[in-house]
Amino acid sequence: MSFIDEFQADLESLPHILQKKYALMRDLDKSLQEIVKQNEQRCEQEIEDTKRGLRPGNITTETTLIRFSDEALDEQKHSIRIADEKVALAIQVYDLVDSHIQQLDQYLKKSDEELRREREYAAATTSPAPSDGTSKSGRPSESGRGGRKKTRLATASAATATEVVAANPTGMELDLPVDPNEPTYCLCNQVSYGEMVACDNPDCKIEWFHFGCVGLKEQPKGKWYCSDCAALKNRRKGRNTILRVQVLS
Repeated sequence: MSFIDEFQADLESLPHILQKKYALMRDLDKSLQEIVKQNEQRCEQEIEDTKRGLRPGNITTETTLIRFSDEALDEQKHSIRIADEKVALAIQVYDLVDSHIQQLDQYLKKSDEELRREREYAAATTSPAPSDGTSKSGRPSESGRGGRKKTRLATASAATATEVVAANPTGMELDLPVDPNEPTYCLCNQVSYGEMVACDNPDCKIEWFHFGCVGLKEQPKGKWYCSDCAALKNRRKGRNTILRVQVLS
């Protein structure tokens, strides 16, 4: 059983234990109030009897006062014992709740330490993207053009950049640290992030483009060329058409 399971099981019994101890404290308090009330009534009665000079019977006033003093002293001692029991119960309740709080504090500190170590380990063991032309998630690598596909998704670091860009309005300057070794792509000359498309011209100087920079919202069907390569292709097509016409004529 894990610590949190043990703590939860122990915590479930806490309300019942506290309820019993509070009930005992209420009973003690009720007994103490009754003793105080009886003592006040006896004092009032003894004062009235003293004023009259004699109690009924042959008991002298001095004897009556001594007996009253002894009875009052016994009641005061009883009241002190009850008060001590209430204090002891209150201390038990405090210690019980405090022990649960300390256990929870220890668990939270342990959890924070484990999370910190996990974050440090994850940061230390993050491996760079493979250099076979594309990364596993489809991000363009720093070298090579092999394995070209239409759309590419950024790696974890690029995904973080996407979240930051999406969370800020267009045109807002982002104070983000820039890795000088991070390759740049697209017409905007920025690092890869979000979805990207590759130009199908193998000689394209840029090769990779962000969807938003080239006006794409979804994966293009068939071959796709950037504006420069498309214009170059059209010029070549036009020259070939002229040559064919000249040959035929």
